Amino acid sequence: MKKLNIKRNVSIAVSILTIGVMPLGVSLLASGCAGDRYHESTGEGIDDTATTARVKKALHGDPQYKFADVKVSTFKGTVQLSGFADSRDAKSRAAEIARTVEGAKDVQNNISVKP
Repeated sequence: MKKLNIKRNVSIAVSILTIGVMPLGVSLLASGCAGDRYHESTGEGIDDTATTARVKKALHGDPQYKFADVKVSTFKGTVQLSGFADSRDAKSRAAEIARTVEGAKDVQNNISVKP
């Protein structure tokens, strides 16, 4: 009789723990990949890395300007250009190139023109 009660009590305890812990585990897994206004989701991060690479390749492949001093970063599809350009035309051209790249939703051109 005691063995039956012990097995039953253990079974009830396991059930209670499973029901209590399972929602916590599910919520941790579900929120682990989600993004918000200030943080990228995993998918957005992958997309932004690819967009950054495409913008850099396009800038370095431009026949008129090589944009060696321009840095590129992307967050949620917004491409930010920073660094230095030799002229206003070069600064404008960098933004034009970035806007044409797949995945670039918006371009923030923070390039400074060298004096």
